[in-house]
Amino acid sequence: QLQASGGGLVQAGGSLRLSCAASGRYHMGWFRQAPGKEREFVAAITRGGIATQYVDSVKGRFTISRDNAKNTVYLQMNSLKPEDTAIYYCAAANVYYGTSDESYDYWGQGTLVTVSS
Repeated sequence: QLQASGGGLVQAGGSLRLSCAASGRYHMGWFRQAPGKEREFVAAITRGGIATQYVDSVKGRFTISRDNAKNTVYLQMNSLKPEDTAIYYCAAANVYYGTSDESYDYWGQGTLVTVSS
């Protein structure tokens, strides 16, 4: 139900835009998992696109947005740092919108983002 794309290799300071196409309209979130670390919340957006949340480490650098006509959510990532290197997952929630992965019902397959120093 979720198809994430847009990952790749980029130098520090560069930008990438991730996309996630869904089969319906959900609250949407992005999570990431770096090697040897637990999965962490990155950003979320409500079904209507009115409210967003970000983890502190990406505030001011990442922007989550959505195009409901296309059932697609985006994560614009600017000023990337090596510590942003991770597999990024999109997730969809039917009911709850938030930072906990337990709120989300569906998960995409992940897309790898590698930031070189």
